[in-house]
Amino acid sequence: MADSADVTPVVSSQPPAKEEQGGGEGGGGSEGDAGGGLSDAQTEVLERCLHALRHAKNDSHTLAALLLITRLCPASQLDKPTLRRIFEAVGLNLPARLLVTAVRGNDNPGLPPHELLSLGTALLAALSTDPDMASHPQLLTTIPLLLGILSNGPVSQQKQAAREENQAGENGPDCKVQSTESVNTESNPASVAKSAGEDKTSKQKGDDGSEAIKESTPQETSPSSMLDEAMAADCYQVLTAVCALPRGPDQLLSRGAIPALCKAVQQNQTFSREKGLVLLGGLVSGKTKDKAWSRQPAELLALLVKLSKDFCQARDQTRLDMCAQLVQFLPPVGVSAESEELKGVVARVWGVLRPMLQAKLTPRQIGPILVLSACLLDLCGWELVGPPKFCCLLVNRACVEVRMGLEEPPGNELSPELQHTLTGCYRIMEAAIEQACCLGVSQTTAPPQTSISTLSLQQSRQVLGVLEEAFSALMYHLQQVDPSRYGDPFIFATFRSLCSWLAEETSCLKEEVTGLLPFLIGYSRSHLQGESTDQGLSDWMADMSVREERGPWTGKEALRYLLPALCHLSAEEGPRKVLLTLDTPALLVDFLSQSWTPLKGKSGVASARDPSMETACSALLNFTVTEPERVRKDPCFKTLEALLSEALPVLVHKPHLLVLAANYCTLGLMIGRLKSAPSGSVEASQRRFFSTALRFLRSALDSGSSPGPVKVSPSWEESWDDAAELWRLSLQALGGCVRAQPWISTLVREEGWLKHMLATLSQCSALPELHTQGALEEALCAMADQCPVCKLEIGDMMRKDKGALSCMRNLKKSVGVK
Repeated sequence: MADSADVTPVVSSQPPAKEEQGGGEGGGGSEGDAGGGLSDAQTEVLERCLHALRHAKNDSHTLAALLLITRLCPASQLDKPTLRRIFEAVGLNLPARLLVTAVRGNDNPGLPPHELLSLGTALLAALSTDPDMASHPQLLTTIPLLLGILSNGPVSQQKQAAREENQAGENGPDCKVQSTESVNTESNPASVAKSAGEDKTSKQKGDDGSEAIKESTPQETSPSSMLDEAMAADCYQVLTAVCALPRGPDQLLSRGAIPALCKAVQQNQTFSREKGLVLLGGLVSGKTKDKAWSRQPAELLALLVKLSKDFCQARDQTRLDMCAQLVQFLPPVGVSAESEELKGVVARVWGVLRPMLQAKLTPRQIGPILVLSACLLDLCGWELVGPPKFCCLLVNRACVEVRMGLEEPPGNELSPELQHTLTGCYRIMEAAIEQACCLGVSQTTAPPQTSISTLSLQQSRQVLGVLEEAFSALMYHLQQVDPSRYGDPFIFATFRSLCSWLAEETSCLKEEVTGLLPFLIGYSRSHLQGESTDQGLSDWMADMSVREERGPWTGKEALRYLLPALCHLSAEEGPRKVLLTLDTPALLVDFLSQSWTPLKGKSGVASARDPSMETACSALLNFTVTEPERVRKDPCFKTLEALLSEALPVLVHKPHLLVLAANYCTLGLMIGRLKSAPSGSVEASQRRFFSTALRFLRSALDSGSSPGPVKVSPSWEESWDDAAELWRLSLQALGGCVRAQPWISTLVREEGWLKHMLATLSQCSALPELHTQGALEEALCAMADQCPVCKLEIGDMMRKDKGALSCMRNLKKSVGVK
């Protein structure tokens, strides 16, 4: 609550006697008193004032009672129930009308405008200390007025603006504070928000119909136009109280808080640095960061430019303190990415950070610098960082901090500050890994020239060496983690960082990686099955300034980060045996089932490609190829077959998911070749899967492309680079299915696959690649060997010695054609 000094200018009476204020030094009531800590005398006065408030005939009576309360009952002695009684007796109409009257600038308001604002803001500040009062719709409607006060300076300026508006023909009804008859009690304070501005403004509707202020470009403010400190403090108290509510940041955003507060900072208004920037920082970070930048990118970018210049001009300690502040005001990844103004900011900040990182720093000093460096890397990559030698230094310092922070004895708690620093270091390490991967692409797609891409061989080896040591420290730390800590967001961040390395490098530290597999699989399973609580993870990651392109953070995504590593590890015998003991195939099948449920209901256009599902299929494919006995006996593969039979008929009608459909088709056929022929009738689900698979595989080649080489059909062309190998594997597996289950050869004829393929091959002169010809030939040979009717049809077509069929020598032998 605002103390009595905040409203003293409103009255001219002398302060009450000492005994009236609290009964002397020994005064003060018991806890059961009406005011909590009030004396008996104070309690009696308070009750009389509350009675006067409830029965006030006009605003003058109300003000008199309020002034007595604020002067005789200090704010520190009023408890929440007492505040609520005052609120219920006064309501929010009065403080709102005080602000409106002062801002409109009537000729005879009864009290000077400055005193009206002082009392109105003091009342609102006092009432806002109770969260229930701060969330009241009436209080929320005053937000645009408070923002106008903070951004436009003292009331003299606002009166001038209001008079200019009135001269333009926008006169409002006269309003006096002296009596309710002369005050427009129906006035909506938001309706005069625009007259609180010195410049032209436009309005933006809030959630309750109040109108936010959209400020014009701010101009410099002279010292004489600065706000009264008590009034500014009260305004910020109200806004801060609202911001602390569950929906508070959204309430402020919808009422124009960003442009108003940016203007206050640009003009260096009272407390705009001390309180305004803090409030702005809360609005442009965390959950509301994306929304704030999407609504006011120009204002926030202008503010960021100013803050970056202040950062560059600051002295050493102030500059260190400003690192964390700058992090808050950086835009989300992808926003204004191509902006030259933003690149200028990033380049300017890097220019200051380089000598700072080269200096001798304590762990407490280097932490904010590394976090800021990580955020700059997220925004603009390595392009603006600096020369190769500095890039090596940056990665080295991040790795050293990780080793020092994580190689602590088990049981040592990591402080929140250290966790924040380490999370920033992780992102620097991940950025270095990503750049290393870019350097490994083919010569035809050269990576963009950056400082780190021009590292010498010695520098590259040095970077890889320190990265290996740092990730070894990560594995050591995770090895000590008890399952009770699986819900810890920092463990998730550490797990995610390690997975980024394992996705690219599993040959180094192979024994350590294999030894950590029980934790990695157990952790992923715990989150996927919902055993670990994920509450607060998204908020924690946002507080750490970690951005995720997929959307909000959720622990159920843990397995997604591990999947690329599982794809590599399942192809190696040693790690694969460990993964089998951990029942990893069942975990992957569970992941596919959970991922399929929301996907199947989406339309073909709305369905976006999911690389994680494709990677899970690749890992399962490795198990299917290398562990046939496990596939035959493990119940999870029976579950997988049922999922594939359900999903493939749906996927073939979703063009954007063609690669996933190819994965499902290949996986199902690879499993099918390991099964024996059914003793009785074929299951309907199996028949449905194979029928769909045959039609899907047939659609890959364009039968109307003759004469000349056969072409990939238009529906497959866009995805052919990713799907071609899967299509060839499917054809080979189809041959295996025909040999293992002869009934499929009949289905091949019934579905028209054989007829279509023979016609296509006889009309075209060649196939897209030699591997494609080999895969098709293997499938046709199997059909000729297992089905006399198929053999006859193939032989008849080959005897015509036409097209690509004539090149298939093994097929000629199978059908007896010379």
